[in-house]
Amino acid sequence: MTTRIRPTFTLWRWLLALILLSMSVVTLPALAQTGATSSFDHLATGFPLQDAHARARCESCHQGGVLRGTPRDCASCHAPGRRLSAGNTVMSPTHLPTQQTCDSCHGTSTFSGARFRHIGVVPGTCQTCHNGVITEGKTAQHIPTTASCDSCHRSNAWLPARGFDHAGVVPGTCQTCHNGARATGKNAQHIPTGTASSCDSCHGSTSRWTPTRFDHTQTLVTGQCTSCHSGAFPPADGKPTTHVPYTAVPVTAAANCDGCHKNGTTSWTGARVHANFSIGTSCASCHSGAYPDAVGKPTDALHAGVTGNCESCHKSTSNWGSARVDHSTFNAATNCASCHNGSAATGKPGTHIPTGAASCYSCHGTTGWTPTKWNHTQVPVTAQCASCHSGAFPPADGKPTTHVPYTAVPVTAAANCDGCHKNGTTSWTGARVHANFSIGTSCATCHSGAYPDAVGKPSDALHAGVTGNCESCHKSTSNWGSARVDHSTFNAATNCASCHNGSAATGKPGTHIPTGAASCYSCHGTTGWTPTKWNHTQVPVTAQCASCHSGAFPPADGKPATHVPYTAVPVTAAANCDGCHKNGTTSWTGARVHANYSIGNSCATCHSGAYPDATGKPNNALHATVTGNCESCHKSTSSWSNVNFAHSPANAVGTGTCDTCHNGSTATGKPANHIPVPVGTARCDSCHRSQTSWTASVAMNHSVVTTASCKSCHGGAFAGAGATAKPSNHIPEVQLLAGASMDCNACHTSTTSWGGMRMNHNNSQGNGAGWCKACHDRSTAWLGDMEKKSLTHERSTGVTDCSQSGCHRPLGREGTPYTRWE
Repeated sequence: MTTRIRPTFTLWRWLLALILLSMSVVTLPALAQTGATSSFDHLATGFPLQDAHARARCESCHQGGVLRGTPRDCASCHAPGRRLSAGNTVMSPTHLPTQQTCDSCHGTSTFSGARFRHIGVVPGTCQTCHNGVITEGKTAQHIPTTASCDSCHRSNAWLPARGFDHAGVVPGTCQTCHNGARATGKNAQHIPTGTASSCDSCHGSTSRWTPTRFDHTQTLVTGQCTSCHSGAFPPADGKPTTHVPYTAVPVTAAANCDGCHKNGTTSWTGARVHANFSIGTSCASCHSGAYPDAVGKPTDALHAGVTGNCESCHKSTSNWGSARVDHSTFNAATNCASCHNGSAATGKPGTHIPTGAASCYSCHGTTGWTPTKWNHTQVPVTAQCASCHSGAFPPADGKPTTHVPYTAVPVTAAANCDGCHKNGTTSWTGARVHANFSIGTSCATCHSGAYPDAVGKPSDALHAGVTGNCESCHKSTSNWGSARVDHSTFNAATNCASCHNGSAATGKPGTHIPTGAASCYSCHGTTGWTPTKWNHTQVPVTAQCASCHSGAFPPADGKPATHVPYTAVPVTAAANCDGCHKNGTTSWTGARVHANYSIGNSCATCHSGAYPDATGKPNNALHATVTGNCESCHKSTSSWSNVNFAHSPANAVGTGTCDTCHNGSTATGKPANHIPVPVGTARCDSCHRSQTSWTASVAMNHSVVTTASCKSCHGGAFAGAGATAKPSNHIPEVQLLAGASMDCNACHTSTTSWGGMRMNHNNSQGNGAGWCKACHDRSTAWLGDMEKKSLTHERSTGVTDCSQSGCHRPLGREGTPYTRWE
């Protein structure tokens, strides 16, 4: 806080100011008459003219030309009702109450930005000023409290607030304030606690969050470890990177931490997988050597080439014991190379033909490598000939030096031997290239005369000057016959129409799209009219779409029959296609009308249900009787849901018709926990009287549920909905004959109060299920004003029940049956 210090003057300066002031009264008229200039120093009066005071007119303070006696304090001019306050800024009615002088807080330059000192403010009275009117008060988000502001806040700043007294805070209600808005709430990394645990279940101190009292008893943890121990909720540690990958093993894929970790919540150590799960396959998923807790394959020659599962040899999960290889059991499914890798056992030599995934057993026997059973059936050979027949794997012969260079032709570059050699694996002869590949370019690569199996260019006058490729003129691979015109030299400057005029050569048809001055070459190639290079850049298309897309120039498609009738809407009547279709010339889809035009009426012109791209009125009860325009209720062209329905008489909402719309589909319906009411009889507005809220002005109307039993609502299941249930000390009506089938209204005849009931004894005969003593014995504590006495209040022996004592009706002699004892 800062404090303004008023200027102070010594006594002699005050005297000098008075003398100068008296002199000014005498000399001023003379100065005015002579026109002389005054050098009067106002500071000498004890009131310096600064800031706003320096700009004020003299007569604002010295009224009537009187200089003496002009007040120097702020309030004389700036307090309402004072003599000199007219025309000056005065203290407002909402100014905070204070006895301090104005200049204690305000300066002379402006009233705003006052620096208030809280010295002397009585503790506990902050809200006298901080009430939201005089000055800033408690916000709507402030935590609920009746304590004074200075219980937590300091006068130099609201924040940080300290010293909140949590005394009186009801246990289990911490999150009422600690929700992240009013006060610090649970952070995103907090362990999941469900809805059962309150903050104070673990956090025991109101001065700090840690340490907590969490000990795994506050929430359900059995089978739930990974809910917290995922690594996302420190300090709850998650699974380390070197943890065995049990999720990759089918038997344990869905296991939770405590499936193996059985030592409780105090330690992860001591986990045992095989003791808790029966695992017979996928051993290598964990026993790979990458996980410290699972022994991996040893680095010896025997295991170096083994790629099969551990269980192929090792049959026990409690002992790795030695496995012995028995070749007698091997067959085509055996992976011989897992041992026969050249290290653990004799392996395949470097010049062995590639065998892919085929095992040794498919060709070799278990008693010797030779002779082999190789006959080209052991491995896939289709399109694989060159894998072996490369010359690197004798006795598989390779390609001769005079073989046509098919690898230099793009179409056959990746071809395998059997792409042309179709006579099987017994002979190379009879190969045919063009019968198996469609080759239209690079003919001279093979047909150069250097390869006996490919005819070369003849040495005649016709071919002597030809330097282009064969295919420039020859268009068939089965016959060198007639050649066609070479259009390869044609370009955009060529006048195609000079030949392609419909006479000399094919010309433009009558249904060709209008092209203006564009030449054929700008769209069509020299090998065929189609496909074209048309891309809408050859002619102007902006706002010209309909020139071609009218349906008269296929393949330029026109407007479909189901296109929205935009021409019937005034705003879009003259629009061209690209007024809505903004995604360019590649697709009609994605057109947006309302994004490009401001349309506020005539919605039903398009939104009638007849046009797929314009959503129509839904076929539901809410819209069944609506005949007005869409815009009567829907106020936005970007969303149908921006609608507010008013339940006014003009909307034809009648009594007993609420559930026409409020059926849970069209509008909010009856919730699952609503008290049961008879279907077709009780209507929403029988009880709910407000059209703005279900919970406002609601009163139970029992006249509409007369066909229902009392217990269907007052059975305890709907206590939250206001249906009072039978208290625990209600008389046991099952003691009465047929009492279990009795409804509440057998005794309670009023729907406004449970009191005033009349007991219905249901013709109880006073024995077995109808013993009177069940309710009337003095030792019972049931509700009700029934008379209670001990069984032996008249006789001490032979008494089994009130009604069998020989005194009380109905079996006795005295009183009125079921009404009075005597």
